[in-house]
Amino acid sequence: MAELRNCPTCGDFFNYTGIRDVCVKCARNEEEMYEEVYRFLRRRENRAATIERIVEVTGVTETLLHKWVRRGRLQPALFPNLGYPCDNCGKLTTEGKLCASCTEELKSGLRQFEAAQEFREAIKRNETGTYLADRKK
Repeated sequence: MAELRNCPTCGDFFNYTGIRDVCVKCARNEEEMYEEVYRFLRRRENRAATIERIVEVTGVTETLLHKWVRRGRLQPALFPNLGYPCDNCGKLTTEGKLCASCTEELKSGLRQFEAAQEFREAIKRNETGTYLADRKK
């Protein structure tokens, strides 16, 4: 079911169906910009262009480039200097929401938490309520 939304680009109302996040007019404009960027990147000498260089030459915004890479329209395997910002630190990544270092940091934190939790459970298991009496008396 469609829902009425404002286009984030131009502010016009449009029926959001889950397919596009902008109105039809802006979607056409984005598609034209995509074609221009793709034509630029297809040239052999431009395949290793950085995001800044692509923005400078084509005039497209970094946000749109990131959106196309995130959605798989521009593939970092073909264009190695493309990516999108990590949701945590902002460093460029090519898959997932977090870069490799943030992912490893998160995994490390989870391992530490699990180890601490196991330690607390082991202490609780060892507290059986048994007390040793002094047998010398």
